[in-house]
Amino acid sequence: MDEDFKKDRFTNLSIKTPVAKKFRKYARHLGCSQSMCLLLMLEFFETNRLSPKEQMGPHMQTLERLVKKRISALIAIVRNIEKHQTKPTALMLQTLFENDQIPEDSPSDTPKFVERKFQKKQQP
Repeated sequence: MDEDFKKDRFTNLSIKTPVAKKFRKYARHLGCSQSMCLLLMLEFFETNRLSPKEQMGPHMQTLERLVKKRISALIAIVRNIEKHQTKPTALMLQTLFENDQIPEDSPSDTPKFVERKFQKKQQP
């Protein structure tokens, strides 16, 4: 970002010494120049439509409440899908497979279906 402002001139701002020291320390912590740090801070406040004088508490609680409502709605949708689509389909498949099994009472030696070429021809 500094490359974009390389040709621009510097100007002086009147800031109290303790505030300037704190700001310089913060800019070093971010790893950017003081100009870039100030620019990033200004852009953050502008894009998020925040004021440094506002408290974030109520806004964050409102946002958290909205997210929880959306998650609860998604959970309700998934439960509805399970109840009306997945479980009945699984139950139908299970009953089909249970009915398809050979009962133990019937003799397992005789096959249900026999191909024609293997059938014994009856002699007259």
